[in-house]
Amino acid sequence: MDFLSLFLMDFVKQLQSPTLGFLIGGMVIAALGSQLVIPEAITQIIVFMLLMKIGLTGGQAIRNSNLTEMVLPAAFAVAVGILVVFIARYTLAKLPKVNTVDAIATGGLFGAVSGSTMAAALTLLEEQNIQYEAWAAALYPFMDIPALVTAIVVANIYLNHKKKRRAADESLSKQEYLSKQTVAAGDYPDQQDYPSSRQEYLSKQQSADNRVKIWPIVQESLQGPALSAMLLGIALGLFTQPESVYKSFYDPLFRGLLSILMLVMGMEAWSRLGELRKVAQWYVVYSVVGPLVHGFIAFGLGMIAHYTTGFSLGGVVILAVIASSSSDISGPPTLRAGIPSANPSAYIGASTAIGTPIAIGLAIPLFLGLAQAIGGIGGS
Repeated sequence: MDFLSLFLMDFVKQLQSPTLGFLIGGMVIAALGSQLVIPEAITQIIVFMLLMKIGLTGGQAIRNSNLTEMVLPAAFAVAVGILVVFIARYTLAKLPKVNTVDAIATGGLFGAVSGSTMAAALTLLEEQNIQYEAWAAALYPFMDIPALVTAIVVANIYLNHKKKRRAADESLSKQEYLSKQTVAAGDYPDQQDYPSSRQEYLSKQQSADNRVKIWPIVQESLQGPALSAMLLGIALGLFTQPESVYKSFYDPLFRGLLSILMLVMGMEAWSRLGELRKVAQWYVVYSVVGPLVHGFIAFGLGMIAHYTTGFSLGGVVILAVIASSSSDISGPPTLRAGIPSANPSAYIGASTAIGTPIAIGLAIPLFLGLAQAIGGIGGS
């Protein structure tokens, strides 16, 4: 009963907070046909500012903390990022009319992290005076990169196996055909296996070497705009003394910029709803259920870290929220490059239209209320 009341109170607070209020407001004005457009360049600057602030906070905290405290939460973040991809591979991909590659890409996007959702969670924790490790935001790349790498590797392995099966079937059909033909003197059917030119030989060599190279995927993720900004902030916070610019510039602007980003995301979420009509309706179910399931898994692992290493309940909430989130900035372009055959309408539509509002509006108050019910934390 305590949990239910705390959850309802937090949910109402979320509805009244600028974070969710601006998100809903963006969806409403988009539904009403508003012509309001916030230029992409401004959105990119806002995202950069938010992630730089989060990175600076994490870098300063890491500099002043015991790094051994991060080991278990970071390991759990990696595990969750990988696990989410396999959950999608063996649940969503098995549902009717769901393309396997699209399902794997969706799992990768939901396993990766949304910087804006994490920023919203940090804001609410601060508003309710809930303590958490400032380095908890640095768990972002430990979940984000493994999820994207795993999705691309699993998808390409699946496609390679599919290609080999198709080639084997074609080869078998060809052998059956040749076996029915009369072999003339001097004709050797097995000579069909030899290339007739250097170009054919090279093309066969390239097709044979179809292993998935992991480092280019990691490199592309690290070079993505969202992760680059956060890692830069962490590095500056760790190796420099940015306190003055942090307090005078990044920290005061954080909440105002976040509200604008939520407005933009609300408008984009509404526009993406139409894309979900082009794919199986199971993506809608996954987009609602998936974030909560992923968050509960991370929350359980976070509680293990809480009882074994003293990881704060606020940190547990952050771990659960980033697991509930789905990447909205760096993930889509990485997956488009790594799994070009996947349908962006499926994984981006599921993430932006439903996954992000669920993570911000439902998962944050849910896991915050659960942590409060367990540990009695918070209180303004």
